[in-house]
Amino acid sequence: MKNVILITIDTLRRDVFGCYGNGASLTPFMDSLQDKCLRFDRAYATGPYTQASFPGILTSSYYLEYGKQKNLPTEKTLISEVVKREGIVTAAFHSNPFLSGFFGWNRGWDTFYDSMEDDVTDLYPFIRGGVINKKVETWLSGNVRDDMERAFFLWVHYMDVHEPYVPEEEFIRMVDEELDLEKGEMFRLFREVILKRETSDQKNVELLKKLYSAKVLEVDSCIRDLFQIFDQAGVLDTSVIFFGSDHGDEFGEHGGLSHDGKMYSELVRVPLFIYDRGRTEGEMYVHPVSNIDISPTIAYLLEIGEVDGFSGSSLLPIDGYKARSCFGEAINKRGHKEKDEDRPIYYCMQDERKIILDEGMGAWEMYHVKDDPGEKKNLIDEDEQADALKAELQTWLKNR
Repeated sequence: MKNVILITIDTLRRDVFGCYGNGASLTPFMDSLQDKCLRFDRAYATGPYTQASFPGILTSSYYLEYGKQKNLPTEKTLISEVVKREGIVTAAFHSNPFLSGFFGWNRGWDTFYDSMEDDVTDLYPFIRGGVINKKVETWLSGNVRDDMERAFFLWVHYMDVHEPYVPEEEFIRMVDEELDLEKGEMFRLFREVILKRETSDQKNVELLKKLYSAKVLEVDSCIRDLFQIFDQAGVLDTSVIFFGSDHGDEFGEHGGLSHDGKMYSELVRVPLFIYDRGRTEGEMYVHPVSNIDISPTIAYLLEIGEVDGFSGSSLLPIDGYKARSCFGEAINKRGHKEKDEDRPIYYCMQDERKIILDEGMGAWEMYHVKDDPGEKKNLIDEDEQADALKAELQTWLKNR
């Protein structure tokens, strides 16, 4: 049995990767791994922000299944709980408050670091990737030395790409050699542009995209360093490594910034690939998959089998995976705080078509994502399959 490592990167868009078609790749290290990866071309998150997406990743369930709750519902089973019951070592290192022990995400972990007792600053409100790496290195040195025979499940989550975008100068230079901004000015863009969702000045939006791009390069370098730690610990040959993101970020594609309650591709179509050093060549799976399939796949790799309560299916072996429609749900909110009038928004992705229901507005949208990847032309009143896709989403909602 191999170890399983899950690496997730908050707010990382799919289209920054060279392996997904970006000619000016911002992820050179992760791209360099692709000849040892099974890559999923059409992976979808179950929601457009952390609280809506991570139930899919770590509990193979949907955000609103037990109503709108701040805490992780006790009815949901974390993959860490399943794994720990099998006697497998579990460890998690991250700094996202929404995934903290305070909200119930610490269940089933032998080691759980969520940084909530550490000091942070306005410029860097999350513990940075280099610090996360050091903690992983310390844990690995003890675990591998003391218990060589036991498999482990390790989750590492980076917040470095998340706003505010305040990258280091070396990474800014890699994006734009002429860009010269003080960190205070970068933070002002966060405060005055991102938080206010102010997209009227396209120059500001483009500037934010450059700062975001520099942060992507920064986190790619963190993952390169993490791989060096894995190599030095001797676990690369004995581990299968997932890479994924909980959601993307918007830069004006649909009139906003950041990651609000929207279901468009810039937010819910995410990178996902599985690295195995023993692979002889890379492979790409072209049909839709959902992040609810991640935890069942981890269970499969750790020889646990099917888990009661998981909604997804194992992606492995890929020849046996049965493609199906992907679903997502969230509260259609703006910013971090929900208002009483904020209502759910849902989507269903079937083959090349996506349908969206905004419950609060009572409005439907439908897009043919192959012909219209930017999701600009709403076909709800003219596509002959609209009624069938409406019915599929409504049936899914009814049967939950």
